[in-house]
Amino acid sequence: MLADPGVRDFRDPKVIRDAERGRWVQLLAENDKIGIYTSPDLKAWTFASGFVRGGIGVLECPDLFRIEMADGEARWVLGVSANGKASGLPNTYASWIGDFDGATFTAETEQPRWLDHGFDWYGAVTFERHTDLATGAVDPATRYAIAWMNNWDYPHTTPTLEADGFNGTDSLVREITLGREASGEWALFSRPLAALADRVTRTVRMGDVVVDGLLVLEYTGVAYELATTARWDAPTTLGAQVRRSADGARHVDVGVHGDYSFLDRGGVPGPDASGAWQESRTPFDPARREVSLRVFVDRVSVEVFFDDGLHAHSHLAFPEPDDAGIALFTVGAAATFGDVVIHEFGLA
Repeated sequence: MLADPGVRDFRDPKVIRDAERGRWVQLLAENDKIGIYTSPDLKAWTFASGFVRGGIGVLECPDLFRIEMADGEARWVLGVSANGKASGLPNTYASWIGDFDGATFTAETEQPRWLDHGFDWYGAVTFERHTDLATGAVDPATRYAIAWMNNWDYPHTTPTLEADGFNGTDSLVREITLGREASGEWALFSRPLAALADRVTRTVRMGDVVVDGLLVLEYTGVAYELATTARWDAPTTLGAQVRRSADGARHVDVGVHGDYSFLDRGGVPGPDASGAWQESRTPFDPARREVSLRVFVDRVSVEVFFDDGLHAHSHLAFPEPDDAGIALFTVGAAATFGDVVIHEFGLA
């Protein structure tokens, strides 16, 4: 048994096996602290340490795992779902990269990194990728992750709640790997599960597409991946409009502008009645002249992955059922959207 220490928020246990020391480790959400406990038998627990971070709301759904680079170099990751909006930060999955000695997690940085920068990727859990079910062997360099696509600001006002009885949906399952940014800093990369390819029912290849202004593609759909690498010579704003209405009045926009990349759902109905949470942004080097995009569109969601998963954004969005168009756009100068491909998903 583990007694409640009297903390108001004492919940969300996560138990992992510490094989190196032959014992169990349990993480518990305790307001602005993650309590770390150890046990030899899953019955008697001893408090080992507390990981405290203030200013990002109540810490929820704690997570702890070891992950390796392809070259074998490894780090530990402590993750939580947290709310950093008061400080202009995301309200998703915050993580720290560091070391765990069996009792204490030591972060390499004070501030967390965020696995998603949108408004609807919360309560995430990660789990191992098994390579041999018979032996229990796992891939030390890859984990999977899935999250609740919703937000505590509007958990009961999604249009689907009244009409269909559910208040959000699950995100795509992602593959999480450890790597480095161009600056050399450690980062977790978040990519769509490769097995999604098994659900593709049709592939539309459009090749290289030059855009100077607005170009409506000859394609309509509501469940697909749009992938491309855009390149340009002069400063420009560029991207794609998805779930676009026939008259162009409604759409969800994704792309880059100046020093940021973005996902903007403000052009369609959404769950956020306040109107405050429409466009999410991540840093982008304005000197760059290339960006890769993978945009996953479903009936009530848009998830976008920039630059091989360095930054991800996830939004709920509720366009009209018939809003199914796609357009590519630039503002200021032309760009080439290279190797444009659409992978359509069906129910089969």
